[in-house]
Amino acid sequence: MTLNRRALLGSSLVGAAALAGLPAQAQAARWQMATPYPDANFHTVNIREFIKEVEEGSGNRLSITLHTNQSLLRMPEIKRGVQTGQVQMGEILLSAYGNEDPMFEVDGIPMLVTNFTQARVLAGLQRPFVQARLQRQGVTLLYMVPWPQSGFYTNERLDSIEGLRGTKFRTFNAATQRFAQLVGATPTLVQAAEVPQAFATGVVNAMVTSAATGVDSQAWDFVRHFTPVGFTRTKNAVFCSTRALNALPENVRSLIRDAAERAEQRGWGMAQEQERTRQEELARRGMVVTDPPAPRLMADLEKIGETMVNEWLAKAGEDGKKLIDAYRAAIARV
Repeated sequence: MTLNRRALLGSSLVGAAALAGLPAQAQAARWQMATPYPDANFHTVNIREFIKEVEEGSGNRLSITLHTNQSLLRMPEIKRGVQTGQVQMGEILLSAYGNEDPMFEVDGIPMLVTNFTQARVLAGLQRPFVQARLQRQGVTLLYMVPWPQSGFYTNERLDSIEGLRGTKFRTFNAATQRFAQLVGATPTLVQAAEVPQAFATGVVNAMVTSAATGVDSQAWDFVRHFTPVGFTRTKNAVFCSTRALNALPENVRSLIRDAAERAEQRGWGMAQEQERTRQEELARRGMVVTDPPAPRLMADLEKIGETMVNEWLAKAGEDGKKLIDAYRAAIARV
């Protein structure tokens, strides 16, 4: 029998309630986890390793069922799903939730982070703010892993920002929405799983994203050029319900924290590897990869990035200023 999404969510809640009534020694916690990304994506591969470590380490006192490719919850629904107990764990593109809090989207500012060293610095400074904000919402941050550098997918060679003017531009967070507006493109919100259909139907004809997402969506079927520019290295956040976590024995909670730390370190290494291998795959599939990009394009992007930093500071307040000041001071020393 095939269960639909509503039935599965309902059975998860009923199961959790039933388990709560059993003696402690008889209980085996069963969690559901939602991610919007496909099975072959490196974030998903990393999550499966994390889950395997937790399940084996706990002696199957905790089992976690992973629902990939937004088959259970779509990206905009995942965080709320964890908060309300529909699922116990989730993964999101953190910057996609920037409308909730500016601190979630700082890594989505174009050209603020242009290499992995800078990305690590920003992630370390951003983490306490993210942890505190999620904790107030009943959510515990487990780990964060970046995407490889993002670049532009277009049908024509892109030598300046003018080449994006008038395009129908795929966006995935508030920052890419604002970027599209600044360059004179028409922004359209499209989730990662929906990218091929959006291009095929003409809803969008250009985007900025990583080579990993380009391979996931088989971008060679709908565009010819990829121009990697270090636009961003946005991060995915993996988190769980604080209530569900606190219901576990302390040794299992400790196991989860340790496995999460390993997943974060492993994920950073995977992201760096993907930056090279996925870009190479785009080229093997016949796409024109322009690396290095045109100097004029990079100069244009730097100007837009500075505009967007200032706009972000205006809404992020004192915490935002502290974060950017600390970040700029730290990377100046690197």
